[in-house]
Amino acid sequence: MENQNAKIVKKPLVNSNSKGLWLAGIAFTFVIAAFGFALSTIPGFSRIGPLASAIIIAVIYRQFFGYPEAIRSGIQFSAKRLLRFAIILYGLKLNIDVVIHQGLGLIVRDLFVITFAILVTVWLGKLLKADSSISLLLGVGTGVCGAAAIAAVSPILKAKDDDTAISVGIIALVGTVFSITYTILRPILPLSNIQYGIWSGISLHEIAHVALAGAPAGQDALAIALLAKLGRVLLLVPLSFILMYWMNRKNAAVSGTTKIEFPWFLIGFILMSLFGSYVLGKYITISKSTLNDISNFTSFILTTAMVGLGLNVSLRDLRTKALKPLIAMLISSILLSILAFFIA
Repeated sequence: MENQNAKIVKKPLVNSNSKGLWLAGIAFTFVIAAFGFALSTIPGFSRIGPLASAIIIAVIYRQFFGYPEAIRSGIQFSAKRLLRFAIILYGLKLNIDVVIHQGLGLIVRDLFVITFAILVTVWLGKLLKADSSISLLLGVGTGVCGAAAIAAVSPILKAKDDDTAISVGIIALVGTVFSITYTILRPILPLSNIQYGIWSGISLHEIAHVALAGAPAGQDALAIALLAKLGRVLLLVPLSFILMYWMNRKNAAVSGTTKIEFPWFLIGFILMSLFGSYVLGKYITISKSTLNDISNFTSFILTTAMVGLGLNVSLRDLRTKALKPLIAMLISSILLSILAFFIA
């Protein structure tokens, strides 16, 4: 009895400790994301933006210090959960009403561009024997809306974190080069400002790239460029469901089962788009500065998710995995620009 009373077993505070490490992991991605935003204000890095800048920092950290295993749970939360949350918030950037009423003709071009970009990039990837997952992600990013599109479809395609991070980095790099090239070529091209805006909107990779290239041609050109780009963003939704159906069929053929979860975050994306299109400004008054703050917050959350993905990248694998998909995407982007030039 005395020995029994003397024995007091203290249970380790596993839950408390785990929660602390989880929060530390999230905070870690926030800190690197903040550094990414700071780095993107430096000339040169401002061209590729905070997303790619944060990924660069995360990749460098991984090579010198290794993956911070102790706080893995928090990092993975940022890479998975915050990524979906950012995609939902991203829906506010899409004004469905404007696209439907003013951009129906552009949507036809957008549909053609997306189909062309995906099929050609994947086809070239096969010819070059490139990594099929990265090639498909780059095809989607090239055709739709860059990093946001890659982030949206990667869970559906069951893409590896490092494949997603590599794809986002390539998209940021190539898209920046193309947008700068567009601005250099603009004065010598036989295109009106409006035609140039359409060309930029249906062929460049990110919304930021479209804005960068379209602005020098004037406000009207920039407006039509962004409208064309928003049409491509709108088509991300049906494309995601098509990819989900394709993955289910693929899994069923291989294993006899379907394992692709329904992408509920896309429903959130649609609802936020509807909310921003038909409620904000009509029934709920909100200032432009507040909308800009929400947009910056969305970009920051998406950047923290990219940090989580970037920490999975090993430079040893980068040479073998990234070069061939990069070549495939570069060729498809050039072909897309030429095609878009003639249909603008």
